[in-house]
Amino acid sequence: MPVRVTLDALIVKKGLKARDLAAEVGLSETQLSLFRSGKVKGIRFRTLARLCAALDCKPGDLLDYGFDPADLALVDDDEV
Repeated sequence: MPVRVTLDALIVKKGLKARDLAAEVGLSETQLSLFRSGKVKGIRFRTLARLCAALDCKPGDLLDYGFDPADLALVDDDEV
C-alpha cells in the first residue's frame, strides 16, 4: 500500500520536537515514532484529529498516496 506518512517533514517545518508533540497529543514517544516511520497499519481518527489540531494542519498534510493498481484488488471483509 503506497500510503506514506509525511509527519516528519511537518514537524521540521513547524520547528517542533517530536517529544513535545507526543506529549501535547497524548501519545507515547514510541507510538508517535511508530507512526512517523510508517510502521503502523492504522491510526484512530481521534488521534489523527489531535495531531491535526496540534499541528494546525489537515490529514492530507500528514499522509501522502501514490497510486498502485493493486489497491483496487478485492479485499477481505476484515480489512474494511
